[in-house]
Amino acid sequence: MNVRRHHISGIAVAAVTALGLGTLSACSTDSAAAGGTDKFDVVASFYPMAYLAEQIGGDHVKVTSLTEPGQEPHDLEISAQQRTQLEKSDAALYLKGLQPSVDEAVTQSGIKTKIDAATLTTLEEHGTEVGGHAAEHEEHEEEEHEHEETGGKDPHVWLDPVKYAEVAEGVGKAFEKADPGNAADYRKNTADLVAKLGALDTEFKNGLADTRTKVFITTHAAFGYLAERYGLTEEAISGLDPESEPSAARVKELEKMAKADGVTTVFYETLVSDKTAKTIAGDSNLRTDVLDPIEGITEKSRGTDYFAVQKANLKALQTALGTT
Repeated sequence: MNVRRHHISGIAVAAVTALGLGTLSACSTDSAAAGGTDKFDVVASFYPMAYLAEQIGGDHVKVTSLTEPGQEPHDLEISAQQRTQLEKSDAALYLKGLQPSVDEAVTQSGIKTKIDAATLTTLEEHGTEVGGHAAEHEEHEEEEHEHEETGGKDPHVWLDPVKYAEVAEGVGKAFEKADPGNAADYRKNTADLVAKLGALDTEFKNGLADTRTKVFITTHAAFGYLAERYGLTEEAISGLDPESEPSAARVKELEKMAKADGVTTVFYETLVSDKTAKTIAGDSNLRTDVLDPIEGITEKSRGTDYFAVQKANLKALQTALGTT
């Protein structure tokens, strides 16, 4: 690949220094990115994309994430330095619809290989309720839910191991085409990753097959694909936007539903305030716990990579739903 000089912000350098070797971030955002490289240079929008690039690319790629560890990816604003970095890279891997600032920057860039993960699988419309339970509610309370159910194309495909595997296969093929000299390794690495995701899918399927309840409450609607995959129902306090505030009617509805469906836990995430979750849990005498959307790995994460955190998510769901 072309030898080029990358530029990263002082904030990024400080963040990396604090993380030492960067084992928590799992993406190559270290200071070496500022030097020349003869590898296949990939700029990834945020952790799930960076993880795919690293696992598939192996030693042949240099991966830099636009979203720093601990930063809420939905809030990312692309800097001038990052735009320059995009222009000087070989490929951009992103998920259109999740980070508008990234979408705009990639579209405007002259980068040759633009890989939109949203085109590599099927996205669905999701609102505050996703899963079988939502369908039951629609029959009896359609008008009441109409203003709450407005959502959009849900980008959180990486939380479903099957959909994430579909994306991985598409990324692998894109790498093969863009860097044909290393195509055989990309193909092998992709197959290995897809096999691991298949095993994870089996763990979730078996682990959630028999539970006392199928309903769980989260702060925002990130787990719709996971819920649908394993026969669960996600009831989100807010919609797809993690910063949106629920209405009083929605809070009242959640409290009523929690009692009726035997919900024990309100889940929150590490990168967004847990205030609303704890308020609703306290009012309904419920527990709180973390269900991580894996939008970034930090010291608070229950694991150092995607698979470790997903297994922690499975354990949290089993506890909350009551495995039998």
